[in-house]
Amino acid sequence: MENRRVVITGIGAVTPLGNNIETTWEAIKNGKSGVGPLTRVDADLYSAKVAAEVKDFSIEEYIEKKEARKMDRFTHYALAASIMAMKDANLELDEKTALRTGVWIGSGIGGMETIEKQMDVLNTRGPRRISPFLIPMIIPDMASGQVSIYFGAKAINSCSVTACASGTNSIGDAFKVIQRGDADAMISGGAEAPITQLSVAGFTANTALSTNKDAATASRPFDKNRDGFVIAEGAGIVILEEYEFAKARGAKIYAEIIGYGSTGDAYHITAPAEGGEGAARAMAQALEDAGVETTDIGYINAHGTSTAYNDLYETMAVKTVFGEHAYKLGMSSTKSMTGHLLGAAGGVEAIFTALALKEGIMPPTTNYETPDEQCDLDYVPNEARKADFDFAMSNSLGFGGHNASLVFKKI
Repeated sequence: MENRRVVITGIGAVTPLGNNIETTWEAIKNGKSGVGPLTRVDADLYSAKVAAEVKDFSIEEYIEKKEARKMDRFTHYALAASIMAMKDANLELDEKTALRTGVWIGSGIGGMETIEKQMDVLNTRGPRRISPFLIPMIIPDMASGQVSIYFGAKAINSCSVTACASGTNSIGDAFKVIQRGDADAMISGGAEAPITQLSVAGFTANTALSTNKDAATASRPFDKNRDGFVIAEGAGIVILEEYEFAKARGAKIYAEIIGYGSTGDAYHITAPAEGGEGAARAMAQALEDAGVETTDIGYINAHGTSTAYNDLYETMAVKTVFGEHAYKLGMSSTKSMTGHLLGAAGGVEAIFTALALKEGIMPPTTNYETPDEQCDLDYVPNEARKADFDFAMSNSLGFGGHNASLVFKKI
C-alpha cells in the first residue's frame, strides 16, 4: 500500500513576536526581534539579562479562568495555539471524525513554573496545601491531554519529550501516524514556558545562555561573535490532514510534509556530535524518506541556536549532506528573532518553513554582522529574500543527542 499524503491545513502560534501567527509572521518577514529585557525573574541574579518573552497574553480569551488554574503556562500556550490552528483549518469534529483525529504535542521541560511555585508552598505551608492538580500540571504530555479533551480528539494522543527537538519530533511522528493510516488528522507541534528561576539558573550554570545585555543583538546565529542562545517561550501548532480527507472538505493547504528523519548522537548530554554527524544522518534520512535529491532543497530553516558548537556543527552537517549544493541554498535561523523556544521551537519553525514555501520568501538571519570563517554558507543575512523554491527543510537538534529533520513541499 502506498503511503498516504499529509498536508498542513491550519496553523496557530503564541510567540515572543505576537500572540497569533499573522503578527508573528509579519515580524519575521520584516526582521523584527521579540527579544527584550528578562522580566519573568529577577535579572539581577543572573548573568543572562535578556529573554524572548510572550507579551500581553491572556488564556481567559480562550477558556474560563477556573479551568486555566488547572494548567501550567506551557499548556495555556499549547491550547491557545491549537484553538487558533483548528479555527484556521476550519476543522470541526463530529462523532466520526473525532475517532480519526489525534494530538501529538511535544514539550522539552513541561510545567517548570508550577514545580517552583508548589515547591515554595511545600516549604512554607506544608504538604497539605499542595494543589491536587500539581502532577497533571507539570507532566509534559498534559498539553496534548488538555488539547485532546478540549476538542474531543480520540485518536492517538501522545507527546515527544526530546529537548529542543520535541516540536519537530512531534510533528514528524504525527505525520507518520497519518501516513500509515492510523488517523486522518492530527493536532501537532510544541509548547514551552521555561523562563523560570530554576530553568534560567540551570541554563546559566551550563553556560548555554547569551550574556550579551543588548536585547537587539543578543541572538546572533552563525555570527562570529555569538555567545549563547536567548531563552524564549510560546507554542507553535499545525493541523495535519491526509490529503484526500482535506481535499474532500475543501480545506486550504499551506504545504505538504513529505519526509522525516530522526537520529541519536550517542555522544554527549549537551554537546552535539563532532562535525554534526548525527544531524547529518537525520537530514539524509529525511531526504530519503521524502524521495527527493539534495539539489531539490531550496531553503533550510536551521536549528541555529547562536551557540558556538551548534552553529558550527550544523553548518558542517549541511555541507556533509548537500555537498556543493550547500552553497547554493538559503539557510536561515529565525531564532535570531524569536529566541530559542526549546521544545516549542520545532513547532513554530515548521510553520515558518511552510509559509516560506507558500509565499516564496526566505526569512532572514538577523544580527549577522561578523562572518565566521567556519560558518560560510548563505544564511540569508539581515533581510528576507524573495525566492522561488519547491522544497524546504527544517532542523531541530536537542540536548541528549536528539536530531530531527522535516522536508516540506510546495503545493
